[in-house]
Amino acid sequence: MSRRRDRSAQSLEQIENADWGEPPAGATRLIETVHRLRRKPIALLTSEDLRLLLGQNVGVPILLPRALAMLEQDPLREGDLYPGDLLAAALRVPPSHWHTRPDHLERLERVLAAIDTTAEDFDFLLRKPIAKFREQLRS
Repeated sequence: MSRRRDRSAQSLEQIENADWGEPPAGATRLIETVHRLRRKPIALLTSEDLRLLLGQNVGVPILLPRALAMLEQDPLREGDLYPGDLLAAALRVPPSHWHTRPDHLERLERVLAAIDTTAEDFDFLLRKPIAKFREQLRS
């Protein structure tokens, strides 16, 4: 069994070797969900799970390759919000990650190049996040 397969069967908590424990008393539903998802095997994380975790900047170096693989198959892959919401979450990953992982940036650029810019709602939902992402990378 390859190392990659071994990691995909593990949870983010196992890979990072960091048990966050139970959510604090009175935690929001978002915090409770993040804690729960950190215990779920990487291979079982859905688009929505990845959108949520990346949106909270949790486990980015480990989760982004899985998100990029999904986006390479369908650039407008969606979680629970709207077509392209997984891409929008990836675009909010801090520029420092993209600068240290040019291979991830190359994959993202291929995803962006594959988007049908005539798709319904593209202008409203993704044009501004893509422009903001590119501006932040230049800064």
